[in-house]
Amino acid sequence: MASGRDRAFYSGKHKCHGVNVQVIADPAGRPVWISPALPGARHDMGAAREHGIIDAFAAAGVRAVADTAYQGGVPAIRVPQRRRHIDAGTGRYRRLSRNQKEVNAAHARQRGPGERVNAELKNWRILRKIRSCPTRASELVAAVQTLMIASV
Repeated sequence: MASGRDRAFYSGKHKCHGVNVQVIADPAGRPVWISPALPGARHDMGAAREHGIIDAFAAAGVRAVADTAYQGGVPAIRVPQRRRHIDAGTGRYRRLSRNQKEVNAAHARQRGPGERVNAELKNWRILRKIRSCPTRASELVAAVQTLMIASV
């Protein structure tokens, strides 16, 4: 019998199985859509493109707030300011201006409800202890989403 480390989607770095699930929440912090699961090694931007989220936001003209993993997406997806490039004189990153820090703080406040949905999703033990392929994980995520919506 194969051990957990021999199964697909096992991360040797994190010593567990992982899946990537994209979440869209409304401004009130309720889940609107949760994607089918992909292998955990998939980058967030790649997963969003694969599920068609980026194109859907652009086509609908809807503006969304996301973290820096979605840097380079369409203008409809707003991300926080990243640290500036390395200063040639000192070899260190240039600091953000006070104005850029205030913009980032406002951006973080807008992302709060969505992050609460992510945290609530991660509270489900069945999703933290998952040891199956993404197809099976997608069924579990859909069931959890239904329970989350029903409990509101």
